[in-house]
Amino acid sequence: MPVNSPLPIASELSPVNGVRLGHAEAGIKRSGRKDVLIIELNEASSVAGVFTKNRFCAAPVQICREHLQASANSGANIRALIINTGNANAGTGEPGYKNAMRTCEELAKLMGLKKEQILPFSTGVILEPLPVEKVIAGMPQAIGNLNTDNWFNAAHAIMTTDTQAKAYSKQVEINGQTITLTGISKGAGMIHPNMATMLGYVATDAKVSPALLQQLTAAAADLSFNAITIDGDTSTNDSFIVMASGASQVEIPASGQAHDIFRQALIEVCQKLAQMIVRDGEGATKFITIQIEGGKTDAECKLVAEAIAHSPLVKTAFFASDPNLGRILAAIGYAGITDLDVGRVQLWLDDVWVAKDGGRHPDYQEADGQRVMKQAEIMVRANLGRGQATQTVWTCDLSHEYVSINADYRS
Repeated sequence: MPVNSPLPIASELSPVNGVRLGHAEAGIKRSGRKDVLIIELNEASSVAGVFTKNRFCAAPVQICREHLQASANSGANIRALIINTGNANAGTGEPGYKNAMRTCEELAKLMGLKKEQILPFSTGVILEPLPVEKVIAGMPQAIGNLNTDNWFNAAHAIMTTDTQAKAYSKQVEINGQTITLTGISKGAGMIHPNMATMLGYVATDAKVSPALLQQLTAAAADLSFNAITIDGDTSTNDSFIVMASGASQVEIPASGQAHDIFRQALIEVCQKLAQMIVRDGEGATKFITIQIEGGKTDAECKLVAEAIAHSPLVKTAFFASDPNLGRILAAIGYAGITDLDVGRVQLWLDDVWVAKDGGRHPDYQEADGQRVMKQAEIMVRANLGRGQATQTVWTCDLSHEYVSINADYRS
């Protein structure tokens, strides 16, 4: 059961003018499950993306990168996305690449586009051939129900081991006009920064140049999808796409108030979607925020936050509500800051000051630590005493259920 994450409500997901979504039940997954999604974009749309850094990246990731580059070179805008669940088409070699390209070709024929205007995405089991005929057979059904008000169904169509759909909308006023941002994401396991298997799609009716949209997408990813971890495994298929249809005709400049309002709205949507992934982490019972302050650089703060977030000993202690908090200090110590003065390190668990100047705080009582550890939402905060930098990472605990889910994933 997701940690304090309410189910999405269809009426609360705002349509984005210039973007239509359609889904199909193609039989890739079990009967009755939506498993193909098509997103259609208008001609004026800009598209930007950030992808996995896993060298074993899936065939669709390779093609997405190629088609985005071709779009930048030719000016032929990306016009559609095709997403399938149930199969990752990763570790499939040249046949997998050809199958992914064929989905682009077949969808292009149906929609009157060029194959380079299509971005393909897959998520599911790795090392299995893509059932390309099923994907293609599902395309007409998905095209037939293309609609701007279809985000709720779209969120369900991209789920794998997720226990609930993940979607969020936000509207802001820029230059007297309302700008809409709506997004969906999926992921519950194999989640780790470097595109923390996750998929994320955000659309807006704002008008944003391709170059600026890529900058904003990368920045938003770093503060959201690249700031979460469930199990420390970087997927082969991670992809995050932002689409700006321009239908509102409100142009976002490279700087200034309008830029800042839009940037913050995009970051908020992405953080909400990323945090939903952590809250729905496989077997998760607790949502944990790790905030590292007082670093010399953002990078070293992130290094420490991730060391804590990835530690199986820390994560299992949280599951057991066991205030074995020396595990957190150990993670800080091995994070990789070679000149860290541990005598300047402070550690808090929510409102409880646990470690002062590198040692146990004289007033710390284990009962106080246990009180916090029993909560469903927990804040771990550490100050390194080295500077002014700060970074935040979100993670979850590691439970028996995580092992069960992943042991039985293919059965």
